[in-house]
Amino acid sequence: MSELFTPFTLKDVTLRNRIAIPPMCQYQAVDGYTNDWHQIHYGALARGGAGLVIVEATGVSPDGRITPGCLGLWEDGQIEGHQQIVRSIKAAGAVPGIQIAHAGRKASANRPWEGDDHIMEASEGGWDTISPSAVAFSEHLRKVPQEMTHADIQRVRDDFVSAAKRALEAGYEWLELHFAHGYLAQSFFSVHANQRDDEYGGSIDNRSRFLLETMQAVRDVWPQNLPFTARFGVLEFDGRDEETLAEAIGLTRQFKQIGLDMLSVSMGFSTPDAQIPWGPAFLGDIAKRVRDEAEIPVSSAWGFDLPATAEAMVAEQKLDLVMIGRAHLANPHWPYYAAKELGIDKPSWVLPASYAHWLERYSEAK
Repeated sequence: MSELFTPFTLKDVTLRNRIAIPPMCQYQAVDGYTNDWHQIHYGALARGGAGLVIVEATGVSPDGRITPGCLGLWEDGQIEGHQQIVRSIKAAGAVPGIQIAHAGRKASANRPWEGDDHIMEASEGGWDTISPSAVAFSEHLRKVPQEMTHADIQRVRDDFVSAAKRALEAGYEWLELHFAHGYLAQSFFSVHANQRDDEYGGSIDNRSRFLLETMQAVRDVWPQNLPFTARFGVLEFDGRDEETLAEAIGLTRQFKQIGLDMLSVSMGFSTPDAQIPWGPAFLGDIAKRVRDEAEIPVSSAWGFDLPATAEAMVAEQKLDLVMIGRAHLANPHWPYYAAKELGIDKPSWVLPASYAHWLERYSEAK
């Protein structure tokens, strides 16, 4: 029996297998609004057989987008397009999730094929960026952000709350906060980006404050019966990994006390000098350590795209869910391919009871 193709239940949501599609930016939105591309893209991914499809990083405010082509949920008019995405995902038997985010000092960037660097001027479509401290990321992303005031911190926290409410209205059943990859929340946690000397900088308790306050504020409005998760960079690969990991695990324990249901274990990407040991399942053992020491279910991406590797991660209890990203872009039917490789007969097409019930009601309504 394959462990990868066993159901997974978190709160009131059951996935048909342990295969999840992580958020992957598409850069196709206009003013944060969805369009036909998103309907086709996410519907196709869900049809491929994954249990969970998490929609790309969605800006909680216009200045929180990574690029001008990123999705948003900062105004009510954007809800309808997301409702269509939700319907597309559910029609194919997958659970619809969304990641809400603020890009911080990495915002106002060109789309990758346009240079993947900062848009410096407003006349070129760029905007001012914000961060815990006025420190640019690199010579590549060289725009110096504005240091956030307390009013800015409150505004962004409120923006996360408002976006979560809209995500719920859109019908998403799985929420992920983007606390990774050098974006705003990660920047507060990171010693590379946070040079503040007030209650939001310096000690680990202070550097954790924005993340904890934001998570608590969103937890207060997101239903207790639906999965509440976060993606968090627990390592920077900068030579101080043991210290960073210990701090991250300690913070994850606090996330759990707030009510976090699962952590997607990732990297910080807070410094351009990181020496990342790319390779198959290179975060697997790290994820297991977080899982064991913080006593929380975990997922992770990066290097799990071989079926045997994905199977081993679940069987060895290193991951509860395996995030398969780029391999799904190359082959939206990756679960079917994995099932064949693992000798499983068509598990991807078995619909969960929740969807079967929805389909029955839909048929009766017609």
